Amino acid sequence: SCKVFYSKDPLKIVRAQGQYMFDEKGEKYLDCINNVAHVGHSHPYVIKAATKQMELLNTNSRFLHDNLVQYAQRLTATLPEKLSVCYFVNSGSEANDLALRLARQCRGHQDVITLE
Repeated sequence: SCKVFYSKDPLKIVRAQGQYMFDEKGEKYLDCINNVAHVGHSHPYVIKAATKQMELLNTNSRFLHDNLVQYAQRLTATLPEKLSVCYFVNSGSEANDLALRLARQCRGHQDVITLE
């Protein structure tokens, strides 16, 4: 049930830099589908920040840490006052699952309509 995006001549991507991905033959492709559109692949600032954090602590958000609270405060300070709660998740799938569970809890309905 899991299909490769390209059924004919699939791409084997071996590295990426900025907005580009490179296959095993060195061919360059503009990355329009991965979640890197904001800063690109291998961005030095992101690598430095991630390295600094991993040197301190490398875990998910199920454990309490001051950085989570500080980040939530900085984030909500940029939003309208009604948007004052943050939920940190690992992926779009987790975000969708959480949104569905919150909607079901709030409305008391189990039915869902989706677009394919």
